[in-house]
Amino acid sequence: MSKFYEKVAYHDVEEDLQSQKSIDKWIFRLLLIVIGLVPLIVMASVIEVQSPLITNLSALTGGMKGDLFTYYKALTLLIITVIASLMFLAKILFMNGEIRKTKLNYAIGAFAVAIVLSTIFSPNISIALDGLSNRSDGAISWLCYLALFFIAMNIDYPKKAIQYIVYATIPFVLINLIIITLNFYGKDLLQKVWAQKFFTLFLPEGASLSEGSVLLGTLNHGNYMSGMFAIIAVMFLSKSIIDQKIFDKVFSFIMAVLSVFIVFMSLSTSGFLTILAMMILLLWIAFKNEKKVVAFIQIAAFCAISVASIHVLAGENSKVWDETFGFFMSSNPYKEEAVVLNESLFNFDNRAYASDNSFELPEIAGTGIGAGSGRVYIWTYTMELVKDRPLLGYGLDTLMYNFPHYNKDARANLETEAVIVDKPHNMYVGVLYGTGIIGFIAFLVLVVFTLSKSLKHILIGNSSVTVLAIAVLAFLFQAIFNDTLPGIAAPWMIVMGLIMTNKKEFSIGN
Repeated sequence: MSKFYEKVAYHDVEEDLQSQKSIDKWIFRLLLIVIGLVPLIVMASVIEVQSPLITNLSALTGGMKGDLFTYYKALTLLIITVIASLMFLAKILFMNGEIRKTKLNYAIGAFAVAIVLSTIFSPNISIALDGLSNRSDGAISWLCYLALFFIAMNIDYPKKAIQYIVYATIPFVLINLIIITLNFYGKDLLQKVWAQKFFTLFLPEGASLSEGSVLLGTLNHGNYMSGMFAIIAVMFLSKSIIDQKIFDKVFSFIMAVLSVFIVFMSLSTSGFLTILAMMILLLWIAFKNEKKVVAFIQIAAFCAISVASIHVLAGENSKVWDETFGFFMSSNPYKEEAVVLNESLFNFDNRAYASDNSFELPEIAGTGIGAGSGRVYIWTYTMELVKDRPLLGYGLDTLMYNFPHYNKDARANLETEAVIVDKPHNMYVGVLYGTGIIGFIAFLVLVVFTLSKSLKHILIGNSSVTVLAIAVLAFLFQAIFNDTLPGIAAPWMIVMGLIMTNKKEFSIGN
């Protein structure tokens, strides 16, 4: 009789293991959809916004608001997160699955609680829940990011998981390369009637795209495009260095070059700075590679092609230089110098002077762009807001309704006082503002754990996990200059979760 029970118990264990393996496979497929498909979704939507302010400023008023980039991304992300969470919960409750024991679990739990509390006590609770209508980066999206991170940290992966993740970004690169190239050369995709019809399939009758709409890519803005494709460029270049087969090396190198083209045409400095910062780690990866000479030649070729492409693209639009090497240099060789008229030519004898006793208006600050394209100005005033609600913050993605607009320093930092600041342009400042010190510390613990694990993978050796580790570091670096969005944060939070798994090696080749 005892042997019978032993056989039944053994059979149950085997069945549970098979079920766990199957459910992990399906969850991984859902995660691949978030990585490869969600960033590509572009579809117009119209939603009703209840503004927490009474104002005549169009950006701050309520009513029907249109969006092209984030609503359906966020909706898809939410659906996938719910399905993946239910599957993961079934694995734990009914298949004897286990949650990995790590101190990071406490930080994840604390951060989730901080997000919920900051939303409940937010002065703009409805905005904090969903986020701005054109960003969808509120509590719901952040809880999705966190849930996917946790799930990714607690499932087993197929041997070729890294290859699947990297290759899932290929359609994203190719489609955005076409879109941004058309935009860069003045043939924007939204000028095509078929494109307008496609992107407005789900709009209600009578609604349409506003006149003059353009499509830079499948992400909201050049800042996001630049940061995102810098991450992908670094990822593919590191894969090209580590790959053993010639075809894989060449293909990954080509994808890295195509990605960096997108970075330059995005006309934003964040991606360029990210690549420069990651170059130190890329050189280390090349140094640790068995074929050091080939690896260094690859990096040199990548740099040479990048410089050549800047020359070609800056010839078309001089701002390409301003957003790359122009960050370090004041002069732009691709910009024609403005003709300065000699004041002596207009030295007329007859002049009218105001009375010496006339009333003097206060001096108005001149127009200009502050440090970091105005980011330092935004960070400074955002930190002042944090002082008023330090513990729980204001709720995620609510900055637009609390930032002191029309400030006297705005002209000198944002060119005009009429700019409405809607985001902090920094993931870390955004989390601190949104969730307060409690949430920020918990999030910082999560970042430090991931940072440490990623650096360890890179410094130890030529592991295939290095490909994703350097991508994670690039994501965390570019986040100093950029905010999060469903199409950006969700994919890399998944990758961060994979980095934190206990599995030390994956296959990267065919």
